[in-house]
Amino acid sequence: MTKKSRNIIIGVIAAIVIIAIAWFSFGKKADSNQKNHVVTVGIVSESKPKEVIWDHAAALAKKKYGITIKIKNFTDYNQPNKAVKSGDIDLNAFQHYAFLKAWNKANHGGLVAIGRTDINPIRLYSKKYHKLSELPKGATIAVPNDASNESRSLLVLKNAGLITLRKGKALVTVADIVKNPKNIKVKEISADQCGRVINSVDAAVINNDFARPAGLGEKQTIFVEPVNRDSYQWINIIVAKKDQAKNKDYQAVVKCYQTAETKRIQKKYYGNMTRSAWDIKLK
Repeated sequence: MTKKSRNIIIGVIAAIVIIAIAWFSFGKKADSNQKNHVVTVGIVSESKPKEVIWDHAAALAKKKYGITIKIKNFTDYNQPNKAVKSGDIDLNAFQHYAFLKAWNKANHGGLVAIGRTDINPIRLYSKKYHKLSELPKGATIAVPNDASNESRSLLVLKNAGLITLRKGKALVTVADIVKNPKNIKVKEISADQCGRVINSVDAAVINNDFARPAGLGEKQTIFVEPVNRDSYQWINIIVAKKDQAKNKDYQAVVKCYQTAETKRIQKKYYGNMTRSAWDIKLK
């Protein structure tokens, strides 16, 4: 083999090595970028309206930012925050400020709100009575048993004039009922069960996520939670790990949710049961 031929072969081999290195580097970078642009969002009790809203957000995120949004549905409120904290999902969108605050306190923090979604005035439902005034003495009312939603539900009963609560506490429990003229019996159960027991109690305070699947609406409503400046803690939010609060992909997901189209979809499916909250003014 001549020296010239040897140099040609060496040059070809070197070129192949360089191309291979470049290909693997690019491939890894592409894979990395692809992974970085997939955002998994956890929600609770997937419904048609939520599906439509997130489908719209996903289409916009893909078109405008090259981000793929994947939705993971959970059946109750106990799982989505754990999943974000463990890294199983990137974001969740199912809770309000009060729930997140209580969860962080009980689970050593680590999660923060990165954007608002909506506020859903919760309702007192009954299949036995058509008016609040019809509730008898000794009536049994079911409420969610997690700290924030129980407190919210008791405030609903307070605003309905059924009970009086001890003042000065951020979150209240049944132990904080100081006046109960109708001797209302409060039954504390899991939030996802409140809609299912509606036939066996006189009334129930039920989160909107679970009211629709239980077939409950205007007809069964006997009281609606008022929306005012005290409602701030009940605004629903999109949540991430604290160290990922400024993640550009996550912020893009928030922007794709907070659109005029989302408002239109909410109005179409929920009517006055839901209000967009990213630009709401509470008086």
